[in-house]
Amino acid sequence: MKNHHRNVIAILIAVAVSVAFSPAATSAARIINDDSVSSGLALGSNLPDVRRYHIDAGQSDFMVHASVGGLLSSFGHNHNIAIKDISGETQFTDGTVTPASLRMKIQADSLKVTDKVSDSDRQTIEKTMREEVLDTGKYPEITFNSTTIEVIKNSDTQFQGNIWGDLTLHGVTHNVFIKAQLTFDQKSVRARGEFSLKMSDYSIKRPSVAGGTITVKDTLKFNFNILSH
Repeated sequence: MKNHHRNVIAILIAVAVSVAFSPAATSAARIINDDSVSSGLALGSNLPDVRRYHIDAGQSDFMVHASVGGLLSSFGHNHNIAIKDISGETQFTDGTVTPASLRMKIQADSLKVTDKVSDSDRQTIEKTMREEVLDTGKYPEITFNSTTIEVIKNSDTQFQGNIWGDLTLHGVTHNVFIKAQLTFDQKSVRARGEFSLKMSDYSIKRPSVAGGTITVKDTLKFNFNILSH
């Protein structure tokens, strides 16, 4: 009888081992492990948290600076243009900052002249920007999607950010580089920096007056102070 019990136990152990190492069991183990990696909840995993911030347009400044050139450029005026309708999301890894990402969208017809000019001149300039320069009816949005973000730590709350991403403007996409100072607190992140681009790279016709003797220079300069929370 004792031999009989031992044989039964041996058979049960053999069955248990074969089930544990069967393809279905190992597949299930991989699924559990993958879920634990993605969620950070299973098997006591302690992956860093990803923090998400949304751009607050009302507390952000994003400016375009256009300079004039040409034979009679001394009679022209440089223009400062504010980007008003901006939205997007940034993601940073808690503690290390990277991996990180940035998505941003601008409504092209939201650009406003901030110079001290007459109302009629302001309306003329803004109409030219919308209809002749940016062609907002055909290209209503300007988008930026990061491809690579690197950071250098300056302090516990401040980092130097090097951001590469795809900028789509006037129906043309180029990868651009942006350098930014990032400041974090418990609930928000502020990014400050500047960059430039050429209108010709995006098939944008440069506006001009007086038979081309006064024209906007090809290079536009941008500076930003953007708050996300």
